[in-house]
Amino acid sequence: MKLARAAAALVIALVPLCAPAQGYPKGPVHVILPFPAGGGVDAAGRILAQKLSDSLGKAFVIENRGGANGNIGTEAAAKSASDGATLLFTGAGFVTNPSLYKSVPYDPVKDFDPISLMALGPNVLVVHPSLPVKSVAELIALARTQPGKIGFAGSGSGSTPHLAGELFNVMAGVQMVHIPYRGSGPAMIGLLAGEAPVMFLPAINAGPHIASGRLRALAVTSRERLAAMPELPTISESGLPGYESSQWYGLLAPAGTPPEVLDLLNARVANIMQSADMKARMAGDGLVPIGGSREQFAAHIRSEIVKWAKVISESGARVD
Repeated sequence: MKLARAAAALVIALVPLCAPAQGYPKGPVHVILPFPAGGGVDAAGRILAQKLSDSLGKAFVIENRGGANGNIGTEAAAKSASDGATLLFTGAGFVTNPSLYKSVPYDPVKDFDPISLMALGPNVLVVHPSLPVKSVAELIALARTQPGKIGFAGSGSGSTPHLAGELFNVMAGVQMVHIPYRGSGPAMIGLLAGEAPVMFLPAINAGPHIASGRLRALAVTSRERLAAMPELPTISESGLPGYESSQWYGLLAPAGTPPEVLDLLNARVANIMQSADMKARMAGDGLVPIGGSREQFAAHIRSEIVKWAKVISESGARVD
């Protein structure tokens, strides 16, 4: 990805420019994850927290504060002291919730200082073998002849798989219907049973089922092809130019955190994400390591807010 390449190019330049944060951290750092244990944000956050603990010699302690699609934990982080002792590790819901809910208890731009975009997590557009399509173009053609009749599974209203499907609907001019399940596990069961024959499935979950023939892969949702699945085209090159939808994982701090702390953490995350072992681990999990500058992450947040606000408005997606 262009973003990934740019991030890698900046790593060498970033580290020497970071003024040391005197004595940081003085004690344990609490990392709030605004989702329950066991999901993608939780898994990625725990990996990064352990690496930061190893790098800085102090414990980075995970605190899962789930609820309201991430709003509860995010509010807690926003109201924490701006001293670097509390951080937020979150995902795409951070920027989509303000458009999905009538109101949210935080401002994603004003209440936080971005530290680093850790990684992107593309999805794979998969279908149940019973659905008679073998390409994105065939799925679009079928959906146009059956408006409102083809269901796509999601792990809940407002989830990344849900919004990936709504973006597909808007760009393709089709009306596939979101079938919300209570989590990724039930969504997978429904997909494999053919109840909802389409899903924008996280790449980490898709591989085994594609290999076994229980699911048919049509394309990936990233801007460029995945190294782990190079044979799969992107949706963009398969008939919907410009289509891109990925989960993302990033580290932020309450607004007003000292710049030297933000710079130190950004540099450490950049080094971690460019290490050979982390690159291999991320590739195995279907993730694309980033670790770019604070400014890049801030720009990513702003662009994602605008993009998904438009998609949510045009599709009518809501969670309350």
